Amino acid sequence: MKKIHGNTGGLKATQLRRIENLHHHRIPAESVISKQLADEICLLTHEIRRQIGVLIDRSGKLVTIMIGDHGKIDIPDTSDFKAPPGRLKGIRCVHTHLREEGLSKDDITDLSLLHLDLMAAITVRPDGGIGMMHCAHILPQPEKNGDQHHLMDPVSISETGSIPEIDCIALVKTIEAEMSHYQGLRHVDTGKEKAILVSITTRPKREAMASLDELAELARSCGIQTIDTILQSRKTINPRLAMGSGKLEELTIHAMQHGASLIIFDQELNPSQIKKITDLTEFKVIDRTQLILDIFAQRAKSRDGKIQVELAQLKYMLPRLATKNTAMSRLTGGIGGRGPGETKLEINRRRVRDKITRLEKSLGNLKKQRGQQKAKRTKNRLPVISIIGYTNAGKSTLLNTMTNSDVLAESRLFATLDPSSRRLRFPRETDVIITDTVGFIRDLPKELKVAFRATLEELESANVLLHVIDVSNPAWEWQMESVETITREMDLREIPVIRVLNKTDRLDGETIAEIVRKTGGIAISATESSSLHPLIDKLETMVQSNRSNSITLNRSLSDNESDYSTLILN
Repeated sequence: MKKIHGNTGGLKATQLRRIENLHHHRIPAESVISKQLADEICLLTHEIRRQIGVLIDRSGKLVTIMIGDHGKIDIPDTSDFKAPPGRLKGIRCVHTHLREEGLSKDDITDLSLLHLDLMAAITVRPDGGIGMMHCAHILPQPEKNGDQHHLMDPVSISETGSIPEIDCIALVKTIEAEMSHYQGLRHVDTGKEKAILVSITTRPKREAMASLDELAELARSCGIQTIDTILQSRKTINPRLAMGSGKLEELTIHAMQHGASLIIFDQELNPSQIKKITDLTEFKVIDRTQLILDIFAQRAKSRDGKIQVELAQLKYMLPRLATKNTAMSRLTGGIGGRGPGETKLEINRRRVRDKITRLEKSLGNLKKQRGQQKAKRTKNRLPVISIIGYTNAGKSTLLNTMTNSDVLAESRLFATLDPSSRRLRFPRETDVIITDTVGFIRDLPKELKVAFRATLEELESANVLLHVIDVSNPAWEWQMESVETITREMDLREIPVIRVLNKTDRLDGETIAEIVRKTGGIAISATESSSLHPLIDKLETMVQSNRSNSITLNRSLSDNESDYSTLILN
């Protein structure tokens, strides 16, 4: 027997067979429903006093039968019917209403969130006959008054089953054509995944907008095209959906109308929120943490880095594997799910825990190997200078300029993931090791903090920390505080810090002077070696002072450290 979805409890065997036999009906593709099928579902509804619904594809085939209760009907998972960006689902829903009423709020919500071609409700007369049919469809673009769907006038189903007012195929083609035209006017198709960025926040608007701008940069670093951003300020965050159900419905229609394939939340969504949101919308939904994890998975090159990223991803996924749901199918594929080998929907908690245990053991072994290798190679007592800073602040560029190196330096977030070290000789014949580290970021996912602890432990061996700050960024103060909060959490407060005010070539002299006064930092442009004189003088003085106080560490070149570079400033 073909499966019937919904509330079948208490029905007679004969009623169930009649409901099952609905699958034999064939509906003209251009019609919403045939007269014969409408007659049968209305009569059955009258007998069992429960709503009955059907999903019909564009060829006129009945693909799903649903039974609800007296007041509503639930549509089962429709993820097998893919809706490409800017297209509708390819199925329409027709169901009965026991009362003389139009489409309910739930009907409109299902129409919107599931991208249905059409939503229709047929009222059942007291004698079980066919009443009026109420229909609605999504609009290709929002109306001026904000409406995102169109409610049609009620219509009658003729004896032939034809409905002159509605030609399904023509209607859907018109909607999709207008939708494609609207999207084409707004966005060039770059072949990239397209996303709408969403922030649901209780923070001040200025701070929330800065965070959204950063999310857009993260998306760009991941190869995602941002087509719109949405900010909703709330007094409290909805614990169920992060936002209200009405706002989620608006967001879903907005994403569809703009040709998005992905919705990215700036806030970390808990497992319950991820599940509920993805149960309600057909879009791929990820949060800020998943996006960062995906960037790290793309950039990790070393064995350490790859293991650490995979470990972080699995720890993030573990609490989200409680049940098999549509959230997991999106969580474990593509953006937000790159890296781990075992990321099928059917993966279970035990297998993930086993994999986490193996990865943690591997990291422990690698840490021991690094310690043994360093002990064997110890030849010099060289001071260590570690470059830290917010992601994309210019740390790798500074390292390249100071050491005449070619470490990857790009204007995108997390261009550097694996640490790089170089040995440097200052003008006064002072030798040091200078190390570039992974960039920090606000609210660094706790899974990454734990996983990259071994990498960040290198900072504990530093004699001086160079905190590079991109003062051309409007949010530089916020970024500076974020980095210094992380260093305090890592208990690095005893290590001397030099604030390096980078990208000052983009600011006027008066602004630079004010920032220097405010921060006590040294103004530079990492791309111009001539601007580094004050920084080098300060560094050399601090290193020599440390040496005179015996604050040095045994340190030799590791695998990624080059031979000497002699600093020559123009």
